[in-house]
Amino acid sequence: MATFKIVHITKYQYSWPIKESINEIRLFPHNFENQDVLQHQILISHNPNVEISHDYYGNRVGNFNTLEAHTEMTIESRMLVRVNHSLKIPEIDTTTVQDLEIEKEKSIMLQRLCYPETIEKQKQINLVLKKINLPDKSIIAIAQECNEYIYKHFTYTKGITNVQTTLDEILEIRKGVCQDFAHILLQLLRTVGIPSRYVSGYVCPNESGLRGEGATHAWVEIYTPTQGWLGLDPTNNIWTMDNHVKLSVGRNFHDCTLVKGTFKGFAKQTLSVSVSIGYEDGRHFEEINNVQLQKMSVEEQAQLDIMEQHHVQLQHQQRQQEQQQQ
Repeated sequence: MATFKIVHITKYQYSWPIKESINEIRLFPHNFENQDVLQHQILISHNPNVEISHDYYGNRVGNFNTLEAHTEMTIESRMLVRVNHSLKIPEIDTTTVQDLEIEKEKSIMLQRLCYPETIEKQKQINLVLKKINLPDKSIIAIAQECNEYIYKHFTYTKGITNVQTTLDEILEIRKGVCQDFAHILLQLLRTVGIPSRYVSGYVCPNESGLRGEGATHAWVEIYTPTQGWLGLDPTNNIWTMDNHVKLSVGRNFHDCTLVKGTFKGFAKQTLSVSVSIGYEDGRHFEEINNVQLQKMSVEEQAQLDIMEQHHVQLQHQQRQQEQQQQ
């Protein structure tokens, strides 16, 4: 059992004032059997009203608008969470993929979570599964071997992928970060027919030195009729531990995006994310990342350059007028 105090700060900055910013957040930690949310608070600049609802997968979702003009927006999520599933290694379970058919017939959601993505390199996925030798293996064994395959054959490398990177691209370069590894594992498991879902959250640093510690993290959960949802972390080749804090679940990253939105105006935006984790014994960890956003088109960049040149000219004219008045 472990208790963590987590502060997650998302900061947007704009080169020009923007307005009517409409946003959606999934920054609410899950209350479930092995995770208790003791405290939680959301603080947002300009203090907008946040409407809370639940999405298809049961995640709490916040929606808010900031109508007035602004050049900066900060969203701060503060939580105190107790996690008590210390290295939840599944019990011996002989359930096979065939045994899941009855369960899937009862649930449209389980069926949805079995459909793999349509990709060009599906043959690579099929070859991996052929090597694992699926016949008569339990879903626990299949999931664990798929998890291990990704850990051994893909290289954890920051900065070469982003949220737009496709499965085909990841299979081509065989490098990436936690969200990429989670998407590959989902494709393997769903191709077999195992209901599996994407999980976003945090992996809190411990003495074992896990990859992806101290920042937002992603892993996968599989469904078994006897044990419910079980978490696998392909980035570290482990079942989830008591330092995995869950925020949201879905089919993929896009169902679990922590912050997304749109605005009126024409400006270049930058995004930085800071995650601070405190422990009961007083230890503290903090990581700050500048997030790579989708690049502007050539036309958009040219228009921004014109606006900036015009702004510089206006400032120059104002300084000249001030000097003449002195």
